[in-house]
Amino acid sequence: MEFKVYDSKLAVAKHFSTYLRELIKTNEATHIALSGGSTPKVVFDYLATHFQDEIDWSKVYFFWGDERCVPPTDEESNYRMTVEHLASKITIPERNVNRIQGENNPKEEAVRYSAVLEKSLPNFQGVPQFDLVILGMGDDAHTASIFPHEINLWDSNNNCEVAVHPDSGQQRITITGKVINNAKEVAFLVTGSSKSDKIREIVKKEGDYTSYPASLVSPKSGKLLWFMDEEAAGEITLSES
Repeated sequence: MEFKVYDSKLAVAKHFSTYLRELIKTNEATHIALSGGSTPKVVFDYLATHFQDEIDWSKVYFFWGDERCVPPTDEESNYRMTVEHLASKITIPERNVNRIQGENNPKEEAVRYSAVLEKSLPNFQGVPQFDLVILGMGDDAHTASIFPHEINLWDSNNNCEVAVHPDSGQQRITITGKVINNAKEVAFLVTGSSKSDKIREIVKKEGDYTSYPASLVSPKSGKLLWFMDEEAAGEITLSES
């Protein structure tokens, strides 16, 4: 894994945006699994403000790594957040945006979205392959919508599964470990001191790290990047990368 640590959330957004621009430049088409959360929101705002015209968005295809089972107009929708902070401010063809339909029956939507991935993405070793999967990490070290109490979903044979939030009971659609680890590149966006202890445990393989879904992210390509602020990286040293 490679750590990229910056002094603020805004600096993380700036450097990740530059990384994304260079990645998109190298591809005829770039298929990206987006993440929800507060850090991606800052990144999306930065991209919309500073990279609106620096990226050929017609070559970019948006998908989602997870989605809450709510309508696309709901305030909790990851799709809505992306539209408000990025998609509505750039020139990206509507056909390039492939949302998870959170308003549908969850089990049926997991099957439908799995088929979307099969049809829309290149195939590598029998599994749909993203050029980039963007991930966040919760305070409990969940990633996408795979939580510690349902860590078995990571090893599902399906591309997508229905997950349940441990506190609210809310259902979510999530891509699984086989899709995440099949990506050409995976990038975590993690900020804040509340994540630092889990990052230390994952990096140093301490404590209960094996029960953390985020610890299972290990792309076959070997290209795993952590974009973090100094607070999130506060309990590790760069030499450990």
